[in-house]
Amino acid sequence: MNTHSKESTFLMYDMVIIFFSILIAVILTGSNILTTFLVSTGHNGIIGSFIAGIFFTSIFTTAPSIVALAEIAHTHSLVLTALFGALGAVVGDLIIFRFVRDRISSHVIKIVEHRKIGKKVSAFLHLKMFRWMTFLIGGLIIASPLPDELGISILGLSKVKVSWFIGLSFVFNFIGIFIIGFAAQAV
Repeated sequence: MNTHSKESTFLMYDMVIIFFSILIAVILTGSNILTTFLVSTGHNGIIGSFIAGIFFTSIFTTAPSIVALAEIAHTHSLVLTALFGALGAVVGDLIIFRFVRDRISSHVIKIVEHRKIGKKVSAFLHLKMFRWMTFLIGGLIIASPLPDELGISILGLSKVKVSWFIGLSFVFNFIGIFIIGFAAQAV
């Protein structure tokens, strides 16, 4: 089996895993199990913020997590909610990052490199300017209510080090959760 065929097989395997992960997340979100659980942990601001932070990272669990974080910030310290929520979000982001950076990004890059345009794209991905742009763009996506998977994918393509990723994830998630909590307290 040639390299291109192996990469296509691995990419398909990864896509099946993603599909089933999405299916489980949709079932959890649709049944309100996740929302009920996250809000029930809100009685303890630190634990609730941390757990809600973990769920803040995925497109399918962001909405219930935002509701839980807003409720927690409304009744607890805004800074502690953002701090522990961001720590939880780093855990969630690291899980996604490990999967994206180590598997999907490398498979996509290898498949793209087999095409003529892929060599140009690969050269662009190795520019220092691209690397700094990915930090900013990926970080802003992580801070926003947009799915972290998109920002993490951008960071994964730039092959950012795990230590840098942890710092970026924490800072941008802290900012995002702080804004959510601030808005909840203002209402």
